Amino acid sequence: MARAMEAVGDRWSILLLREAYYGVKRFDEFQYYIGIAPNILSTRLKKLVDAGIMTRVPLPEHAGRYEYVLTEKGRDFFPTYLALKKWGDDWLAEPAGPQVVFHDRSNGQEVQYPQLLTARGKPLHLEDIEIVAGSGAVPFNRKRFGAAAASPAADRGRTAAKPRGSSSRRKSK
Repeated sequence: MARAMEAVGDRWSILLLREAYYGVKRFDEFQYYIGIAPNILSTRLKKLVDAGIMTRVPLPEHAGRYEYVLTEKGRDFFPTYLALKKWGDDWLAEPAGPQVVFHDRSNGQEVQYPQLLTARGKPLHLEDIEIVAGSGAVPFNRKRFGAAAASPAADRGRTAAKPRGSSSRRKSK
């Protein structure tokens, strides 16, 4: 999570990605739509390019000018952006509703955000999650979260927010 936040976790980077998803590609357009100072814009675009989220493409009709185009990595962030936007629309939008909505180009209908489901197809809640060390875990997290459980029976009694060894019990539903 820390690495992801380092790459895209500041206000300006998210706004630049928003504009890129809206189709903006040129420096002056980013500046116009976001209202960002040129020095900050230059720094953030460089950061996104260095992170492989955007690429700088020379404009053939203007020597020395570039377009900033999303890479596959940048396009792959779009579902994350949508999830963040949905949370903002649900909890922070003005009473009139969100300023921007997304429609499916093929049928014109508003995009519906998918509900997260458990492996059994039920709505996913924080309490349904077990945190285990992943294959790339550093020793601290291996110790903190342990290895994946061998069977579902071994998982009983642990909650989502508590690592192994917690005394907290899961509430019955």
